[in-house]
Amino acid sequence: MDLTEMNQLSITRIKNLKPWLLPLSLGLLLFVLAACGGNAAPTQEASVASTAPTAANEEPQTAVLPSAEELVAAQETVFGGIYQKALPSVVNIQVIQGLEGNEGSLLIPDDFGQRGEGSGFVWDDKGRIVTNQHVVEGAETVTVIFADRRQVLAKVLGGDPDSDLAVIELEEPLDDLTVLDRGDSSEVFVGQVAVAIGAPFGQEFTMTSGIVSAVGRTIRSEGSQFTVPEVIQTDAPINPGNSGGPLLDRYGRVVGINTQILTRSGSNAGVGLAVPINMAKMVIPSLIESGKYEYSWLGISGAALGPDTAQLMELPKGIQGALVISVNNNSPAHEGGLTGSDRTEVVNGIQYALGGDTITGINGVPIRDMTDLIVYLTNNTRPGDEVMLEVVHEDGESEELPVTLGTRPNRG
Repeated sequence: MDLTEMNQLSITRIKNLKPWLLPLSLGLLLFVLAACGGNAAPTQEASVASTAPTAANEEPQTAVLPSAEELVAAQETVFGGIYQKALPSVVNIQVIQGLEGNEGSLLIPDDFGQRGEGSGFVWDDKGRIVTNQHVVEGAETVTVIFADRRQVLAKVLGGDPDSDLAVIELEEPLDDLTVLDRGDSSEVFVGQVAVAIGAPFGQEFTMTSGIVSAVGRTIRSEGSQFTVPEVIQTDAPINPGNSGGPLLDRYGRVVGINTQILTRSGSNAGVGLAVPINMAKMVIPSLIESGKYEYSWLGISGAALGPDTAQLMELPKGIQGALVISVNNNSPAHEGGLTGSDRTEVVNGIQYALGGDTITGINGVPIRDMTDLIVYLTNNTRPGDEVMLEVVHEDGESEELPVTLGTRPNRG
């Protein structure tokens, strides 16, 4: 039973549970009880009581199942609590993008002073707010609107196109800011509750909910040639205007920053994507300090080595790794001796890139595909670090190559 169905039950005031609803209702009740309990671990007394044997002279008790209305009321309490906890920390961001032109001209272009809109959330008590880079890119004027209707001008401190994260700072200090609690995106799992708060289509402070549909997605950020790893996918309705807003767990902690939707119509199609909060924890402090974030750079493009490609290259059976397709000139990979594909072959209408090295490990960590390599480089290395790559050459011979990482080049 999804949230829409549960809300329908509340509206129609259904009093009794049908037999097929009983297992699902019990599961929902357990979720509600757990969520209402916060992070507290169960007490020892409760644990002992739950496992104590029934006395021989006691007759078994028949469990009294909650009604549908009670379940809906409990669910409403949980989601209402999430909203009320997060609301003071969530903001609507309105942007006016300035255009360069001839000040002496009397002609005003049709798109003069283009307006944009997005969402964000309070990062710290100094007035820093996190949003998407694409929300504030090119902004001349940024206005932050809080749920209590206060409006404050802000300036852009820094942005990172590769992760689509940006930080803005309130120009007028406020002493009653509520910082949004941050979770751990490495602990996010498929099926957990996901809640989004933002301004879809300009409708400020709208909450939608669903579940985490997938984790570990890799996407390309808008305006960047590089990819973002470990992205969270959700079916919570995400629409234009939600960009930069928080994706929350059942405790009201932000676990992701909503950034993209996959759609053919321009509106929600059930596939929303959020940058993991752990990436924000890594990037945001640098944006505050210097206005930018520098990633380590190897200088290759590649793909997962599939069994069909491995067979065509006559590599050892069962080998997994990141197949190097191309190596940038004068890059760390080039200086370290990595080689890319030198030929293609078409088999059954499919073109294969062949002949490149295969990276099977980095610093002793196994690499199964290109995503593993990107995740490791992003999370564990900085420019100037030396890494040890475990490489299998086209002839099947293995070698360890030391490579000193560079700094990822700017887009352009």
